[in-house]
Amino acid sequence: MWLIVLWSVFMIVFMFIGGFFMFRKFLKRLPKEDGNSILDWQDYYLEKTRHLWTREQSDLLEELVSPVPELFRDIAREKIAGKIGELALDEHAKQMNEDLIIRGYILATPKRDHKFLRKKLDEKEMDYSQYEQLFD
Repeated sequence: MWLIVLWSVFMIVFMFIGGFFMFRKFLKRLPKEDGNSILDWQDYYLEKTRHLWTREQSDLLEELVSPVPELFRDIAREKIAGKIGELALDEHAKQMNEDLIIRGYILATPKRDHKFLRKKLDEKEMDYSQYEQLFD
């Protein structure tokens, strides 16, 4: 009897967790005032700036998102690349560069994840002092 109760509680908890993440994805797909959703704009920026990325910049982005758990890495990469694309289009960039990638990463991620970026930039011996105001 206890096994059935524990198994039921276990299943209910995991269904709630899965439902929470599905609901968040649903909310991101809802259209905003302009008629496009958050994910529509992300896809738009990715498509418009795809030609600006070189292999080196793609590798840098991949290395910066490496601390993200593998299960969520694809989603994080797309979100960050979308923000980087938005910055590139706003600034009329001719090519992606390190500055755009780091600023886009900072702006696209929550503050609690900035420590991982700092650690990764320290490992690569990159100076990020010019971005301190974005970390706050």
